Amino acid sequence: MLSSTAERAICEAVDRNFEAQIAYTQDLVRHPSLRGDEHTIQDFVADAFRARGLEIDRWRLSPEDLASHPGAGPVAVSYERAWNVVGTYRPPVERGRSLILNAHVDVVPPGPLAMWTHPPFEPVIRDGWLYGRGAADMKAGHAANLFALDAIRAAGLAPTGRIHVQSVVEEESTGNGTLATHLRGYRADAALIPEPEDEKLVRANVGVVWFTVEVQGRPAHTREMAEGFNAIDAAYRLIGALRELETAWNARHGDHPHFEDLPHALNLNIGRIEGGDWASMVPAWCRFEARFAMYPGQTAEEVRTAVEEHLARAAAAHPALADSPPRVTWHGFFSQGYVLEPGSEAEDALARAHAAVFGTPLESFVTPGYLDNRVHVLYDRIPSLCYGPNCRAIHGIDEAVEIESVRRITKAMALFVAHWCGVEPLAGERG
Repeated sequence: MLSSTAERAICEAVDRNFEAQIAYTQDLVRHPSLRGDEHTIQDFVADAFRARGLEIDRWRLSPEDLASHPGAGPVAVSYERAWNVVGTYRPPVERGRSLILNAHVDVVPPGPLAMWTHPPFEPVIRDGWLYGRGAADMKAGHAANLFALDAIRAAGLAPTGRIHVQSVVEEESTGNGTLATHLRGYRADAALIPEPEDEKLVRANVGVVWFTVEVQGRPAHTREMAEGFNAIDAAYRLIGALRELETAWNARHGDHPHFEDLPHALNLNIGRIEGGDWASMVPAWCRFEARFAMYPGQTAEEVRTAVEEHLARAAAAHPALADSPPRVTWHGFFSQGYVLEPGSEAEDALARAHAAVFGTPLESFVTPGYLDNRVHVLYDRIPSLCYGPNCRAIHGIDEAVEIESVRRITKAMALFVAHWCGVEPLAGERG
């Protein structure tokens, strides 16, 4: 049992080092770690891990190895610069429980730069918030993993359990980064991922799939439109059919535990669309990319079958599409959702840590977004806690994380590590 004196010493250590933690978070934000360009930030992270005496494991993701796993997302881009980094802490004698601290470095594109108040990769602190692409999702949490461990050491203590600090890629596109740590053999008794979750614990989240639909039309001059077949118009018809499927699945939310009060958890997003070659020409082609979700318990294979069959029926009911059915390809996410079952010792330890910092009980909720925790829950079969700071506009313009929330969360995380792994005096400080 962690004493109140030790808890106070750890929290005070977070405070003493907090300015350095925010500066480190800003350094992370300055790396524009978009998909395919994460290698430089991973070099930076590896150096930070190494400076703290962690064992370093740095490897490039292998599409071939990933392809054999049912939870892998199909790879449609080069992985030449897709590197994971894991820093491992090992106590002299492993007496406590082990832990994975996981965070991703990849970020989504910033969108129109003119819409940002400040350039997205030039972090700015204003009115108690840290702004920048990735500041909330999830570089503040990435830094908190490391600085929570720093605080334990600064308090004169050392964890008695093994800890793997994982810095992964591909969270925003496939989930293959964290899955690669599983395939590499990293295991622990529990995991914690400090995504920006408004100081609450995620109880369940949806699964996600990505796919592309291609429609082949028939070109013609606009004066003779009836002679052609407009692929863009047909694509919108197919999008409408997918909206029908979205509505039908969301209507069944009451059949799924933890989603009874979330009437629209399964969001279909049409993220990209392009088509045609000339304004005065009936477009001969159209292609759109979509993201769809599923309830925990549904498999990605089931969703693929349902989507393809639904589109096939919609095409068969249209004269031109019946002769030229759409082509559906799958890429990116192909991931099931998960449920964190209540009552685990790991959740109890986090609840104690949260209460010690916040003075209130730990709340939980469900989210319609993707989380890498699914790897630990579904494949490692361990409790995986998603818990992190308050945020604004993740994946949007002027993304930001609340600085004092980061402080509170880091304290709770450090106390959780101490509760879960156990601590002892540092070797040089034993009496």
